[in-house]
Amino acid sequence: MKYSAFNLIREGLSGHKGWPMAWRDPEPKSHYDIVVIGGGGHGLATAYYLAALHGVRNVAVLERSWIGGGNTGRNTTIVRSNYRQPELHALMELSLKRWEGMSDEINYNVMFSQRGSLVLGHSDSDMLQLAQRGDAMRADGIDAELMSRDQVAKLIPLLDVSRTARYPVQGGLIQRRGGTARHDAVAWGYARAADRLGVDILQQYEVTGIDVVGGRATGVRTSRGAIGADKIAICVAGHSGRVAAMAGLRLPVESHLLQAFVSEPVKPMIDTVIMTQSLHCYISQSDKGEIVLGGDPDAYPTYSQRGAPHIIEKAAAEALALVPALSRLRMLRSWAGTTDMSFDGSPIIDRTPVDGLYLNGGWCYGGFKATPGSGFLYAHLLAKGENHPVAAPFRLDRFETGHTIDEPGVGPMPQNR
Repeated sequence: MKYSAFNLIREGLSGHKGWPMAWRDPEPKSHYDIVVIGGGGHGLATAYYLAALHGVRNVAVLERSWIGGGNTGRNTTIVRSNYRQPELHALMELSLKRWEGMSDEINYNVMFSQRGSLVLGHSDSDMLQLAQRGDAMRADGIDAELMSRDQVAKLIPLLDVSRTARYPVQGGLIQRRGGTARHDAVAWGYARAADRLGVDILQQYEVTGIDVVGGRATGVRTSRGAIGADKIAICVAGHSGRVAAMAGLRLPVESHLLQAFVSEPVKPMIDTVIMTQSLHCYISQSDKGEIVLGGDPDAYPTYSQRGAPHIIEKAAAEALALVPALSRLRMLRSWAGTTDMSFDGSPIIDRTPVDGLYLNGGWCYGGFKATPGSGFLYAHLLAKGENHPVAAPFRLDRFETGHTIDEPGVGPMPQNR
């Protein structure tokens, strides 16, 4: 529906009462081919690709609160594929390529901005590791450019690259196709696109149990009644362990908080995502002008979403040392997302030992950037009954067989691991 400038003003003043709903609020069916537990980016992307690519439209997405109210709305919106392991190259590059065409594909502007993703090096060891990572990326056809200190200084003039800096900058590795996207737009866009293909999106439906009969999952119990299903897809970010336990499973994951915070909005001052090889701090600027900062996960398992002050203090201290001009800004708000921390730092996309029950989780702090690729691969597994070749290494049983995908140095890990 198109609106004139006058109509847009009128709707803004009236609380948008004349606008149609972006997706339906349907009554649930008694039975679905597939029930996706979790209405975040991954769950909605899975439902969309099931309907759009595989023709599976008798699908319900169950969300205990509101669409995008979990980790999709609690992250720092960074998108990149600058990993080192070939398995993660294939996964994250598939996802990045889907990001590049997502707005056109789902007819919704997700505000994907390829402003570049820069990892700083602060020592000879850092630069060696960045050079090795860049070589591995280019060998797999992924863009990567090793930069000198002077090149970094030209790219980010506000960065302290002086010889007396608290964290001296020797150079960096940039992936220019990386960047940021608008997290809530991702959830809304996939929800609208899936709904238009016939997917039922059920908000305020908290899953309280999974029915298992003869070793097979047959349906879910919710806060608003029971729903049957041929297949059940767990896609609940930091709550994978809790939901899987409803079917008697214990997963190789722990739930940790990952905190972030934003400043008051200011004029453009940082137009590249800044990360570092040695520090647990990352910095970017949102389209609204807020400076977005993130740091370490909390060092203990919890579902509290409150976060800890010392994590904020540490991230702020590192950010100020890197970009001293940030000291003039006031913090606007902070938040914490609950993340599944797998024991090798890589995700799990696989069927479970319970027939008809599937798992997409263990994304640690890399879930948002993988949203379209995750949904694409999970939908393939659910529709075809077998993993896509890109997802094949991310089996659940790799922790038993020893085929782990351990990727050190791509981000912070809890200090007690």
